[in-house]
Amino acid sequence: MFETIDDLKKKLDQHRPLSPSIVKNLQEDLIVRWTYHSNAIEGNTLTLLETKVVLEGITVGGKALREHFEAINHRNAIYYVEDIIQKEEPFSEWQIRNIHQLILKNIDDNAGRYRQQNILISGATTTPPDYTLLNDKMTQLVDWYNSEAHKLHPIERAAKVHADFVGIHPFIDGNGRTSRLLMNLELLKAGYPPCVITVENRLAYYEALDQWMAYGKTEAFIQLVSAAVLEGFKPYQVVLNL
Repeated sequence: MFETIDDLKKKLDQHRPLSPSIVKNLQEDLIVRWTYHSNAIEGNTLTLLETKVVLEGITVGGKALREHFEAINHRNAIYYVEDIIQKEEPFSEWQIRNIHQLILKNIDDNAGRYRQQNILISGATTTPPDYTLLNDKMTQLVDWYNSEAHKLHPIERAAKVHADFVGIHPFIDGNGRTSRLLMNLELLKAGYPPCVITVENRLAYYEALDQWMAYGKTEAFIQLVSAAVLEGFKPYQVVLNL
């Protein structure tokens, strides 16, 4: 599947830089879809259309304030990811904390702070590391990234950043959304479309992730991410006739 994706990327690269109007159109569509699906996976009840309306600054009646904040916060976290790429900042714990802080702004006082207690991941086979080990585990993740990650195909690298981060589960809440933003930070850095895991694919997503974390079986998750990246080319194919 990497070959098919890389061929599409080569075609896309031939059209770069894209015109500002095309970039704006693609970005607006992406932000709504990515925000809707990533939040819906975590239980947010806003529909795709309601998410669009909230991001336009309109309050949706009958929906919790938290759900409004989750949509706005996720959009702002995407903007931050784009800013990291534009500035070519190296991968760091500082970025991870900032992404998490944006995700849970006005929602949780622990935004941007590593957990100070042990937790369980609902439905998962594995247990995250003891909270006293978090600083070491996060340092190891960043060190691996800086020394080894470049050896992997960008899609494999993005999937591993996601899976390893979720395995550590450094925060009380917001780990899923943060991990998907980190995965897409990697893909976007490398010039690929982001991987939008759809809420309809939630069960397969959780199962594939658990296979990786519990048994080191990476194939299902990498295939799932690859399929979502392939899907991510479709808007480009429409506007650019790739």
